[in-house]
Amino acid sequence: MKVDYIIVGLGLAGLAFAEELLANNKSFIVFEDESQTSSLVAGGVYNPVILKRFTPVWNATEQLKVALPHYEKLEQTFETIFDEKFVTKKVFKSIEDQNNWFAAIDKHDIGNYLDDKLDHANYKGVFSEFGFGNVKETGRINTNKLVKVYRDFLLNEQKLRIQKFYYNQLEITENQLIYQDIQATKIVFSEGFGLKHNQFFNHLPLTGVKGETITIYAPELEINFQVKSTVFVLPLGNHYYKVGATFNWSDKTSKPTEEGKQELTEKLKKVIAVQYKITDHTAGVRPTTKDRRPLVGKHSAHKNLFVLNGLGTRGVMIAPTVAKELYNFIEHQQELDKEIDIRRFD
Repeated sequence: MKVDYIIVGLGLAGLAFAEELLANNKSFIVFEDESQTSSLVAGGVYNPVILKRFTPVWNATEQLKVALPHYEKLEQTFETIFDEKFVTKKVFKSIEDQNNWFAAIDKHDIGNYLDDKLDHANYKGVFSEFGFGNVKETGRINTNKLVKVYRDFLLNEQKLRIQKFYYNQLEITENQLIYQDIQATKIVFSEGFGLKHNQFFNHLPLTGVKGETITIYAPELEINFQVKSTVFVLPLGNHYYKVGATFNWSDKTSKPTEEGKQELTEKLKKVIAVQYKITDHTAGVRPTTKDRRPLVGKHSAHKNLFVLNGLGTRGVMIAPTVAKELYNFIEHQQELDKEIDIRRFD
């Protein structure tokens, strides 16, 4: 089999790059061994503001201009809703918290996203002594549904192999790559935290952080917005809510833990005051970097090996932009943004 590209990994990054290839009539085959779960279990929320500090997310406006049409196109292609829009309500913990909110509104780069009228409504079961601040233009991409639908599509098109990729079986020449029965001109590695096992790019400073979430059934809780406090409470419909997330820098497994569940339930006590039942508990390792910027670029010795990784906690926002940048870098020799180019670590 001859193809233009091999993609290793089909999370949000690999999916976005596959879309670029399809849009440009490039042939490809994807390898996915289902070892990494971060894209499947992610909350999938897009939010242009870091609410802990009331500061803008890096390049948020530019990313959303690319990301939202990307997901809209996927919805049209598969006639399925992936993008669920809602308001995010930041729970204020003090008067000082409120004052910091108004100070942030005066900053041009995020003022457009923050409502200048505080919400003092009482929402049954939600603690809110000092009220809420509304964040506009937020929503959730149902990443689990999206990735599974896309995998089925690629399988049907014979563009996906559910199997482990063995790096030591890749034969590299000046103008060609051979892997088993496949001849390709280029390969893109987008395997998330699995990059740590990739002999070509494992020197990059990927520092994965494990995140755990729980799904609860709370029939007395009736909110159609995301609550952002010590944890987020995200409506899924029919009184189901996703709650998260933990940040564990030492455990690099994708296995849910009792400690993670206990941390979430303890924090949830400070956010809602209704009875609930835990119906699901998931975990994944987010591929993060020390400077909180993606890892995008070309191998220093092999010109046909590329990496697309390190999207961290905001993969739904970042993936479409960096996939497009990598494609233009490879096919049109357009320089990568220095903040995402792996050459920053040379």
